[in-house]
Amino acid sequence: MLKMKMELKKYKKKRIVPQGWEEITLEDVFRTSSGATPLSTEVSYYANGTIPWINSGELDKPYIYNTMNFISQKGFENSSTEIYPIDTVLVAMYGATAGKASILKMEACTNQAVCAILPNKEYSSVFLKYSIDTLYDHLVGLSSGSARDNLSRTELKKLKLIMPVTKNEQENLVSILSLIDRKIELNRQINQNLEAMAKQLYDYWFVQFDFPDEKGKPYKSSGGKMVWNDKLKREIPEGWKAAKLDNLFQVVADKAKKVDIQHLLYAPIEVLPRKQMSFYDTAPIENAVSGLCKFKKGNILLSNRRVYFHKVCIAPFDGVTRDTVIVLKTLNENSFGFDYQIINSEHFISYATKFSYGSEQPVFSWQDAKNYYYAKPNNGIAEIYSNCVVPLINKVLEVQNELRELTKQRDELLPLLMNGQVSVNSDLAIFY
Repeated sequence: MLKMKMELKKYKKKRIVPQGWEEITLEDVFRTSSGATPLSTEVSYYANGTIPWINSGELDKPYIYNTMNFISQKGFENSSTEIYPIDTVLVAMYGATAGKASILKMEACTNQAVCAILPNKEYSSVFLKYSIDTLYDHLVGLSSGSARDNLSRTELKKLKLIMPVTKNEQENLVSILSLIDRKIELNRQINQNLEAMAKQLYDYWFVQFDFPDEKGKPYKSSGGKMVWNDKLKREIPEGWKAAKLDNLFQVVADKAKKVDIQHLLYAPIEVLPRKQMSFYDTAPIENAVSGLCKFKKGNILLSNRRVYFHKVCIAPFDGVTRDTVIVLKTLNENSFGFDYQIINSEHFISYATKFSYGSEQPVFSWQDAKNYYYAKPNNGIAEIYSNCVVPLINKVLEVQNELRELTKQRDELLPLLMNGQVSVNSDLAIFY
């Protein structure tokens, strides 16, 4: 259970340190380092690489168990990067994730955009990570640079942190945060797998055209007849035809005034993720400005700015967005899963890019979008596909709503725990 800790002790600079805690300077307790990038033009530094190599963009989750990036032994030996041990705390210094912290759960090296804080056996790396999380706004304020926001290792080393004196107390205090973050990460992985399953089946049926034929065999691979379509400029299965997007959707134009939306969740274009089926993040409703439009759970939110065309999401709740997002409602609920995949396809995104207009921030209008041609199946294939994937979609939306609640709980608990305002009973502690 959580309990309030009322006995506090004041230190210089008006910093409040709970009784029994201490204030430290990062460089006095932990060794820090930063990585490097092997020469990018030297293929042998990366080819068949086996050494995990983390970049700052990967520090968007609390724990790092794997990476898509690897360097070779030769690349490692010809750069100044080093391999960091498990439980090293990594802090992004450059780019969109600047100020974010993650914990390594594998041995890995990093590029120069990451500051590594190596483990100290007397202190909890998990507690250190969450302490840095509470300073995120401060770290962003320290950022500088015109092209992108940068932090420096010198600035990070000067950070002052407060923490319980013993490692056991530190781990006990952050155990509940660890549990919440692990549940959040598990939910994200569940959704990634569900989305991948829906997309894989779509590609198999509607890109490779190996949907089940009348005998239950894959259509094209079993010799199904393909015919040329002049409007689509490609072959499609016999009996299929070209149809326009306005046969699938209608635009939701439920305009809203700020005074009427205080009870709704606000999801502007900035919080929508790229290449994900749905979302859970929101923005403060007080930030909502003019050009507002309501949406319902199950509506599709389509970003209409070129840089955001990969943001095509199914709303997991009723809410409000801005006019930088096109809100769509499917005309046929029985083909919803198929309809979503049409506007989530790379082909549609390429079309949107081609027909966007404007110099500074090109826009894509529904007037152009509705004239997009897609291959319309016959024999109820779209409905059969949707019937298969709608349970997956519903589960994704359910998990996104759970993610929103978990994130809210974590964000509310974080400053209270890390400033000593609440504590955790020792019998709830779980150590990793």
